[in-house]
Amino acid sequence: MPIVSTVFDGFDWDAANREKCRKHGVSVAEIEALFARPLAVRPDPQHSAAEQRFIAVGQGKSGRTIFLVFTLRRREDRTYIRPISARYMHGKEIKRYEEENPDVQDR
Repeated sequence: MPIVSTVFDGFDWDAANREKCRKHGVSVAEIEALFARPLAVRPDPQHSAAEQRFIAVGQGKSGRTIFLVFTLRRREDRTYIRPISARYMHGKEIKRYEEENPDVQDR
């Protein structure tokens, strides 16, 4: 999975997705800062029945690895990232993820 840079115009937040991310301990600021760094992004076809979803894995400002599910929303020729869920990954998950995705380095 390549490390990619995502081009977008902003974030699509509301009370529901803010709270869903916060309940896992990841702040809005941490998620937004995640996109200022290289990210490993791949489609999530298993959970994309109604809309195309993506999984992103990268390091937040704190240095902790974040697992993020998001979709892209288009409004008036602009693209917005709509975070769906975010959480910090545990050491065993990171190790397994890196083993399953050897082409991902230096998120």
